[in-house]
Amino acid sequence: MSCLPDGFQFFDPGRLVDGDLTLIVSEYYPGDPTIRYVPAYYFQMTHSVTGENMGHIHLRVGDNEQIYYCGHIGYGVHERFRGHRLAGRACRLIFPLARAHGIHPLWITCNPENTPSRRTCERLGGKLVEIISLPEESELFLIGDREKCRYWFELADFDNS
Repeated sequence: MSCLPDGFQFFDPGRLVDGDLTLIVSEYYPGDPTIRYVPAYYFQMTHSVTGENMGHIHLRVGDNEQIYYCGHIGYGVHERFRGHRLAGRACRLIFPLARAHGIHPLWITCNPENTPSRRTCERLGGKLVEIISLPEESELFLIGDREKCRYWFELADFDNS
């Protein structure tokens, strides 16, 4: 599989706001085919009023073995902001961007013991397809992960609003 999608270009994601949550692009990552990294949008989750950094979310554009294990979307919410469904709200905000890039289906992975992430995927309508073992040579294995839950999303189920 190719790491870089043919004719790839970054799109302007537009204004991504849901109440007190604003996503701000912090980087347009071009990818690195030598290490099988696909292009990605990196966003900061910021508080719409205070500007506080509440976490991050990434949208990876492309399909390869890395995506199989780490998914198209990765997110993290700073501890003091957890419990407000920011990860799910941020995912909903970037689903239209993923759809504009033709990502189909979209995958989100998480560790089996990460109950909050599993709940986020399930609340978003993701279907748990499988729990996979990570290969010993993968970066995720090297940092201590052993398995990933793979959630499948049909983006046609989400409107553009």
